[in-house]
Amino acid sequence: MDFLCEIVQALVALAAVVFVVLLVIAHLTAGMVDLTRHEKEKYFLTATGEKRLFPSLHDPHSRELSVVVPAYNEELRLPVMMDEAMEYLENRQKQNPSFTYEVIVVDDGSKDKTTEVALRYTTKYSADKVRVLTLVKNRGKGGAVRMGTLSSRGKVILMADADGATKFSDIEKVEAGLNDLNPKPENMAISCGSRAHLEKDSVAQRSLFRTFLMYGFHFLVWFFCVKGIKDTQCGFKLFTREAALKTFSSLHVERWAFDVELLYIAQCFKIPIAEVAVNWTEIEGTTFFSLSMKYVSSHHATYLEGYKYLCRVCLEVCLWLIAFIFRPFVIIENCRHL
Repeated sequence: MDFLCEIVQALVALAAVVFVVLLVIAHLTAGMVDLTRHEKEKYFLTATGEKRLFPSLHDPHSRELSVVVPAYNEELRLPVMMDEAMEYLENRQKQNPSFTYEVIVVDDGSKDKTTEVALRYTTKYSADKVRVLTLVKNRGKGGAVRMGTLSSRGKVILMADADGATKFSDIEKVEAGLNDLNPKPENMAISCGSRAHLEKDSVAQRSLFRTFLMYGFHFLVWFFCVKGIKDTQCGFKLFTREAALKTFSSLHVERWAFDVELLYIAQCFKIPIAEVAVNWTEIEGTTFFSLSMKYVSSHHATYLEGYKYLCRVCLEVCLWLIAFIFRPFVIIENCRHL
């Protein structure tokens, strides 16, 4: 019995040491990510193949709406989303000729023909309406959205996933949510699409394990980070230009769950946030855990290898959560110059 108590005490002590080490690592690595661009990432191609320099988010807006579409190996799903989006945007412009827009497809270092597929829309609609930003190396979804946002011209900027899971016409709902916030005088506001109203149906279809993971993640996000937003992960968010500059300039997380930090930063700066219900369809391969399972199966992993992979994922999540303890100080310090 005494031997068992000694083992438990040793494990507790080891866990405490590991926790302290993780805190130190998180604190030391909480600096800003590298925002420098490769020379090739500074330009987009016109329909005739000419190189043109991307504008900056710091410049005054010259379009009513920018749509930023992060895409990684999306040559098959991207056309469905783009066809729906372009049909809606073109019809809206016909009904209201003063409405101007642009779509920026950000190829996040894809290994397939995502860039070539996106450039077909540049050829069809012109580079004034569709631009393609091809990243030299993969940054992650958050990094791709950030790079596209920093290259946009819109008065408001919509983040929309390449899988087309959200009905594009629901932009009118998030626009209404943004306007209801009355963002003046600083014009700071964010409107988030939400799938929270679909949660009961999704729980009924999910396994007990996935439901546990979902609620566990929601609790951790609420406890450590974002209060008052039920669905932080929906990839359909609308920003005023000023709010986009403030939040994306302070973003640290470039991969999974970057949305959480983005909203956390907004709440730190007291930027008003609306949450609006949108139509959403689960597309195969879009969820984090389904991608994890595909990774395991595609590598012909054994149960042990799969277990090790999920452990690495859990460790990354723990590091991410611990890092948030230091975020307010780093965010405020980094944004004093904005």
